Amino acid sequence: QVQLVESGGGSVQAGESLRLACAASQYTRSYMRMAWFRQAPGKEREGVASINSGYGDTYYADSVKGRFTISQDNAKNTIYLQMNSLKVEDTAMYYCAADFRGGRIWDDSRYNYWGQGTQVTVSS
Repeated sequence: QVQLVESGGGSVQAGESLRLACAASQYTRSYMRMAWFRQAPGKEREGVASINSGYGDTYYADSVKGRFTISQDNAKNTIYLQMNSLKVEDTAMYYCAADFRGGRIWDDSRYNYWGQGTQVTVSS
């Protein structure tokens, strides 16, 4: 069982930055893919960024490319999401997901573990 704890959410103005963190209680395998998803009110959950703990390869949703950066600290079993140039439309609950089972990376049903979420609110 993997427990995920997110932190770093908050309220900022458009154009500002935030860094989210997701600490995992353990990695179930050496090469475990983790991801950040988000869900805005009235919308479906969508993938934002993903990273493989072993290979380090990353993927980003088109809407955040060039603004968000996913990174990891394997010594701490933690991934981060650096969010720059935030926009009002980035407002959402952000969730950390872990232990991808294969398939489409942005298919949230393919992840075995989820955090409780951290709220990000961007105002104009």
